[in-house]
Amino acid sequence: MDIRQISDMIDDLVNDTSIPKNIRRALSEAKGRLDSGEDSNVKVSAAIYVIESITEDINMPAHARTQIWAIMSALETLNER
Repeated sequence: MDIRQISDMIDDLVNDTSIPKNIRRALSEAKGRLDSGEDSNVKVSAAIYVIESITEDINMPAHARTQIWAIMSALETLNER
């Protein structure tokens, strides 16, 4: 999986109105980090950091939590390369 595919997954969540605004805002910030012109490892690490801050939000719907963990897994795999 590449950064473009992960960005698309994040877009799906950002456009889901059943997800609270603070979570969508954090996901938008993470996507912005991925789309930045920084070094690949730096932008992936920054996106992981932003997303980790919302993973334990009690207001997150179950379907979103599952998708966020899939995104985190994909980002961590990219970071290891």
